[in-house]
Amino acid sequence: MMDPHPPTVRVVSECFIKPKYATEESKKPYYLTAWDLAMLSAHYIQKGLLFKKPVTVPHNQQDYFVNSFLDRLKQSLSLTLVHFYPLSGRLVTQKNENPQSYFVFVDCNNSPGAKFIHAILNMTISDILSPIDVPQVVQSFFYHDRAVNHDGHTMPLLTIQVTELVDGIFIGCSMNHCIADGTSYWHFFNMWSEIFQLAQVFDNNDLPISRPPLLTPWFPDGHGPILNLPFKHHDEFISRYEAPELRERIFHFSAETIAKLKAKANSESNTNKISSFQSLSALVWRCITRARRLPNNQTTTCKLAADNRTRLEPPLSPDYFGNSHYPVAAEAKAGELLQNNIGWAAWKLNTAVTELKDKVVREVLEAWPKSPFVYQLGRFFNPYTVMMGSSPRFSMYGNEFGLGKAVAIRCGYANKFNGKVTSIPGYEGGGSIDLEVCLPPYAMNALESDEEFMSHASESHMLH
Repeated sequence: MMDPHPPTVRVVSECFIKPKYATEESKKPYYLTAWDLAMLSAHYIQKGLLFKKPVTVPHNQQDYFVNSFLDRLKQSLSLTLVHFYPLSGRLVTQKNENPQSYFVFVDCNNSPGAKFIHAILNMTISDILSPIDVPQVVQSFFYHDRAVNHDGHTMPLLTIQVTELVDGIFIGCSMNHCIADGTSYWHFFNMWSEIFQLAQVFDNNDLPISRPPLLTPWFPDGHGPILNLPFKHHDEFISRYEAPELRERIFHFSAETIAKLKAKANSESNTNKISSFQSLSALVWRCITRARRLPNNQTTTCKLAADNRTRLEPPLSPDYFGNSHYPVAAEAKAGELLQNNIGWAAWKLNTAVTELKDKVVREVLEAWPKSPFVYQLGRFFNPYTVMMGSSPRFSMYGNEFGLGKAVAIRCGYANKFNGKVTSIPGYEGGGSIDLEVCLPPYAMNALESDEEFMSHASESHMLH
């Protein structure tokens, strides 16, 4: 029986955190690329880490430990923002009548900074991880609920919410998706964790980091900055999206299972070019399509978020900060997808990824300012799409903050829709993958009964 009055997250305090000091660069406007501006109507990125509270801290010293921990988080965040200063800014739209222009940029100079929230929830780690579906209360671990990136004109571009549980601590990060993609998001998180640990050893305002972000926005030659968008008002490109009723469940795939899937897909396609992730995505695409019970002639699409950094010639630095991703897509009729094997579907995905080359990326970027498209969640994804987001390659469990390894990773409400699948590295590493799958209840029920899918998937780990 459901609790009619489930515990709710209570905010204890909130403040703003500015960079420890301002660099000369941070005083100039920070321009956004076509990749960045295309995200104006999407949600913030919301991901977070769940840690156990140290068992060594006596009960009567818990408050002291938490307050000290929060102070160290704030100090290290302030130092990290020196390197990642666009995250402490605000979006600004500048319109000029003569000559007419409309452009959006980041002002890092006139902003209160990033937001930092301390909250409390009277629940345990087990209450969060034990249920089959991700509990709805997890959405309350993140600020910017339902905010779109354009709201960064009046809201912080970065908010950290630290939610204290009975026996755990959840660090939830909401980051404006116009400023960063998943690669940059975890780059920031990794460097913040690094600085947190360095700051405990060195009392220094200028801590060097192992991977400084490259903050110069990248434009094709002669195509930037973008100073004149063909809009008169943001209502022309901003829409609000409310997700339908969804079940969210995390499925675990061991490294051994994924290796077998990859071998099977390559064998069936008579190749050795299909990757582990393409093989897993093919399985998910087929099984979700079957769970949706689509007519045979219904076109269905599987999209993968591909990183453009390595595809450009010369390649962009892996530490390029901003958006540099593009959704590549494979299409098939539902009937042919299910009649053919995993190798057939995986080869379609491999082809879509392989065709994303320097020339294609540049053509999209060069055409964008003339006819800009802004991703609208309600229009870009239909109920026949599977979207594989995030990446198991991101170093998520590498962020420790003096608490040891996180016990789980969870996501907020943002950018969820029917068919969204978020990829997370498995807790045990070694190539294992967790997938957070979002589907309407009828389709999730069918997926849970799908023999092909469940023969590969297992329960996500519970507690360690």
